[in-house]
Amino acid sequence: MRAALFQMTSGIDPAANAAAIVAMAARARGEGADMLFTPEMAGYLDRDRARAAATLRSQADDAVLAAVREAAAREGLWIHIGSLPLKDERSDGRWANRSFLIDDTGAIRAQYDKIHLFDVDLATGESWRESSVYGPGEQVVAADTPWGRMGFSICYDMRFPDLYRALTNAGATILLAPAAFTVPTGQAHWHVLLRARAIEAGCFVIATAQVGAHADGRVTYGHSLVVDPWGEVLLDMGEAGGLGLVDIDLTRLGDVRARVPAIANRRAIPQEVQIS
Repeated sequence: MRAALFQMTSGIDPAANAAAIVAMAARARGEGADMLFTPEMAGYLDRDRARAAATLRSQADDAVLAAVREAAAREGLWIHIGSLPLKDERSDGRWANRSFLIDDTGAIRAQYDKIHLFDVDLATGESWRESSVYGPGEQVVAADTPWGRMGFSICYDMRFPDLYRALTNAGATILLAPAAFTVPTGQAHWHVLLRARAIEAGCFVIATAQVGAHADGRVTYGHSLVVDPWGEVLLDMGEAGGLGLVDIDLTRLGDVRARVPAIANRRAIPQEVQIS
């Protein structure tokens, strides 16, 4: 499988973000890619909630999603949209942070709403309250592709290994972790978390990231990664935006799982803890 990762600096103009993804889809296909991966909030990244409220649309009316589906069909390319922010999708009025898997005919094969929401006050003075705007997903999602079963997650989800246990129990062999990581947490945890997820799950991990200074004032870490089941980093895009290509040898999965059969040796863990 030849994977193409688009490390973006998404802004507050959905049309510009869509055009960038469409152009990168054509380039990826020209480079022989089988599938293109984009980061979290690929279509729109804005912490100004009033401005976002006036800009966001429902899934049915989202122009970025429509443009990417058309590009996938035109190029004959599978595309994973790391996520799009969508409104008018939930009964509680909060927005959805939703991933999409689009096949080479432009059909939506799967979608996933981010389960774990980032609510934190950082030492830098940054404060994030995703749950005040976004509602959490309730469904663990995996989907079959020509290259194996892919398991979905988004950004902060990567800190919760129970999600990946559920995905690998369901047969996932490629874990997707699109993100828009802050620089301090990225420097501290990005590589170690993603390598740990790959090693403990015996899976490939594809983590496409936002990078650089954005129009809304935030700065993201970059370093889009592809990690193999042994924990080896096959691709690290550093702090530059653009397209990264990597050839993934899927036979590596069986080799690693034979050496360390953690999935085969997995047991159900009792929920009650004996305290002595």
